[in-house]
Amino acid sequence: MPIGVSCVAVVGLIFLTIPIVGLLLAVPWTDLVDQIVSERIRKALATSAVVSVGSAGIALLFGVPLAFVLARVEFPGRRLVRSIAVLPIVLPPVVSGVALLSAYGRRGFAGQWLDATLGVELPFTTTGAIFAGSFIAMPFVVITVESSLRLLGTDADQAAESLGASSWTIFRRVTVPLVMPSIGAAALLAWARALGEFGATITFAGNVSGETQTMPLAIFLALQESPASAVAVSVVLLAVSLVVLVSLRDHWFPVTT
Repeated sequence: MPIGVSCVAVVGLIFLTIPIVGLLLAVPWTDLVDQIVSERIRKALATSAVVSVGSAGIALLFGVPLAFVLARVEFPGRRLVRSIAVLPIVLPPVVSGVALLSAYGRRGFAGQWLDATLGVELPFTTTGAIFAGSFIAMPFVVITVESSLRLLGTDADQAAESLGASSWTIFRRVTVPLVMPSIGAAALLAWARALGEFGATITFAGNVSGETQTMPLAIFLALQESPASAVAVSVVLLAVSLVVLVSLRDHWFPVTT
């Protein structure tokens, strides 16, 4: 390895490390617990728990079948479908929020139908925050599960089929168990992504304390009113992110011995 490449790599690592060190140095360790258990943060934590779990659930419900179809079924336009499925990853979060508001808002074509037919209004509600989180999180489920299915191949499926197993039996007894670790990783990744979502949530669901104000939104407000509280909550989310990365290590990086 050329020494110049190694030096640039070290500089890159330092660049990524400095903000983390800065955050840790700014943490008010003496009253960290008091900052975290304040009423506003407790409400935001409860809302984040509901929104992130609900978002991950919806992302799995629709993302896993979509990943199976993209990995196993040949059909015209599959590349376009895949592009649509992962588009929220590259969309600016605020644009995702505007798109959700345009579709599911009171004047949106889907929002008008939901209101007139079911009496359901999504914008500026907890359900709306879950919709925003699932829209952002679902592509991570699709990518994770589809990649696993492609690496797995179809040998096991073909062997089961040669033994007379039906397509449903193969799906339930062979494919799903083999890919289950990746589904678990996708669930964790979707949950973490929904937990940290900001732009789409504030645009589509607003920032209502106790209803749509999640942890990132609470941090945004705290920066203006109580920077110490913002830093305290930020370090909690940092810890959660590190736990998620460690948990996903075997699915993102090759295991070395």
